[in-house]
Amino acid sequence: MRQVIIVGSGPAGYTAAIYVARANLAPLVVASSVEAGGELMNTTDVENFPGFPEGIMGPDLMQRMQEQAERFGAEVLLDDVTELDLSGDIKRVTLGSGETHEALAVIVATGSAYRKLGIENEDRLSGHGVSWCATCDGFFFRQKTIAVVGGGDSAMEEATFLTRFADKVYVIHRKDSLRASKIMQDRAHNDPKIEFVWNTAVTALHGETALTGVALTNTVDGSVRDLDLDGLFIAIGNDPRTHLVHNKLDLTPEGTIAVKGRSSLTSLPGVFAAGDVIDPTYRQAVTAAGSGTVAALDAEHYLAALPAELLAQAVPA
Repeated sequence: MRQVIIVGSGPAGYTAAIYVARANLAPLVVASSVEAGGELMNTTDVENFPGFPEGIMGPDLMQRMQEQAERFGAEVLLDDVTELDLSGDIKRVTLGSGETHEALAVIVATGSAYRKLGIENEDRLSGHGVSWCATCDGFFFRQKTIAVVGGGDSAMEEATFLTRFADKVYVIHRKDSLRASKIMQDRAHNDPKIEFVWNTAVTALHGETALTGVALTNTVDGSVRDLDLDGLFIAIGNDPRTHLVHNKLDLTPEGTIAVKGRSSLTSLPGVFAAGDVIDPTYRQAVTAAGSGTVAALDAEHYLAALPAELLAQAVPA
């Protein structure tokens, strides 16, 4: 039995692992079999994480965090959690491999998932012209015409990055103004390859074996027109990954895991949450990392207060 198991491996999960490992608690990090490192693995230049004045690629930042956690004794396991039993003093984490691991404390740092448009053919054309990851798929659209859906920082970052490959990049947004930060807006507006399509929603996807275009509906007058495209990148936000804790932990009206005040304490003792899975507002790498720190410290305090006979059952560091 472990003292701490951390579910998730983004900035929150790895930062929690660094702190827990430095406290000599030898945590197990279940990092996912296909999404280890979280959303930053799909991000290009990260320019706002402290300590990197020239910026750093998202995958490089996450690799450094993992190595730092492992340096202090964290064990990173590339598998997926399929079930959580969080009741009682001993928590149980079941993996896709069928293995079950036990721990006295669990930190849930499962992050968030890309939000979909929710229209017909979206899943069918995924990987065939429809994508949620510019860094993964941008290379395949050299000298093509593509579009990005969204109006936040992620959408502007995707659009700007994609101009390295595509000849033309449309930015399609439901409103007539962006919610992205000024610096990201300025970059997109000043890029000659980017053209904005305002007050417009993508309402249909065309193509049999691959995307050939989209139907656009004007959100003001309802008019519909088609736009020929080779690729569509969707950047309309994310939803917290809480499927593992439904009916087990209290959630907020926004769908995130509810925590007490500025702590990481959930509705069950010994269960802590951190990162985007508790944050519907800021959702930044640095705030997730800070949240991971809080969860690690809360878990340490929780363990320190447990009876000695219960602590003795855990694997010694």
